[in-house]
Amino acid sequence: MTHISPLAPTNFPNLPVIDGVRFATAAAGVKYPGRADVMLASIAPGATIAGVFTRSATRAASVLDCQDKIGGDVSRGAAILVNSGNANAFTGAAGKASVGRICAAVASQLNIPTNAVFTSSTGVIGEVLPDQRIRDCLDQLVASLNLAAQEEAALAIMTTDTFPKGASKILHINGQPVTISGFAKGSGMIAPDMATMLVYIFTDAKISQPELQATLGDLTSQTFNCITVDSDTSTSDALICAATGTSGVDVTENLDFTEALKQVMLDLAHQVVKDGEGATKFVTVEVTSARNDADARKVAMSIANSPLVKTAIAGEDPNWGRIVMAVGKSGAEADRDRLSIWFGPHLVAENGWIASSYTEEVGASYMQQAELHIRTDLGVGTAQTTVWTCDLTHGYIEINADYRS
Repeated sequence: MTHISPLAPTNFPNLPVIDGVRFATAAAGVKYPGRADVMLASIAPGATIAGVFTRSATRAASVLDCQDKIGGDVSRGAAILVNSGNANAFTGAAGKASVGRICAAVASQLNIPTNAVFTSSTGVIGEVLPDQRIRDCLDQLVASLNLAAQEEAALAIMTTDTFPKGASKILHINGQPVTISGFAKGSGMIAPDMATMLVYIFTDAKISQPELQATLGDLTSQTFNCITVDSDTSTSDALICAATGTSGVDVTENLDFTEALKQVMLDLAHQVVKDGEGATKFVTVEVTSARNDADARKVAMSIANSPLVKTAIAGEDPNWGRIVMAVGKSGAEADRDRLSIWFGPHLVAENGWIASSYTEEVGASYMQQAELHIRTDLGVGTAQTTVWTCDLTHGYIEINADYRS
């Protein structure tokens, strides 16, 4: 039985139905026997679809295909098909052919253009995708499509995840309800650009494709590109957002909608970190008073990705010297004698030395918490940023040492 992350939510949220989107799952046997490993989402005509994808130089066949299709004509409807257990990455011409066959089969089943079918694959890299198994279950998938199967869809796309991840938000614009709902998978191989992570978000809002694309890209930089588990960028990351327009509410340039979408994305991003492989601590890393935004990010990610910092957190060791190390190695402008460090509300170091008010007992007690906040003030400017990470435990090694077994 899979050990569920101690940071997992108590239950999967009751995601609201999005009019115009139906879901189905099936057990195709791509890798995992006896469990659902394929998810299909059918999107009604009239929707707009945007996407953000990994910038890895070794992107998977499905990612390349989706990038070519985003922004195209989906006026007759669209579909998203996802399989777990096989990433279909670094599989050359065979991988591209698999995507082509799957897209053609889905398009035929749903009577939509092939260019309106988007696929994602997650799992082992370098193994040819047995796409016939997926195509063989399409009849079953199409026959079982329904509005309320988002939790089943979230379960089907998991690999090393220990829990399914969902989030939603209902807001009112001019007195009319607008619903946003989404689910994600991700546990390891998580780092910015995007972070192996798959995310699917649906809304009944009405918005043009160019604006949805721009909004999604901007919000990704504030959410999914601000998390890291292990500093490894996946070949397969994909974030796809579909707006069906069925609410009739136009959200063009609506800041309330943008904020609600951000909240859903940030919730899912945090859940990915909380399910980091072997994670026992959720860590917020805040950097303030940097010279510029780039330096703030350099320092934050240097701290968040440092194995020495992350293992100290795992051991509940308040080893603030490792924070100093991570700042120094980041390449950002820093001044030892202006540097300040906090563990939560506790000032640990300032003016190039340990703070007079700080004690090791205070730090050790704080480190026992499941959620931690580390703040570093560089004292050289006004820029700031926040990123999120987790600790590094023996569990991470155990999972990844045996991943292909």
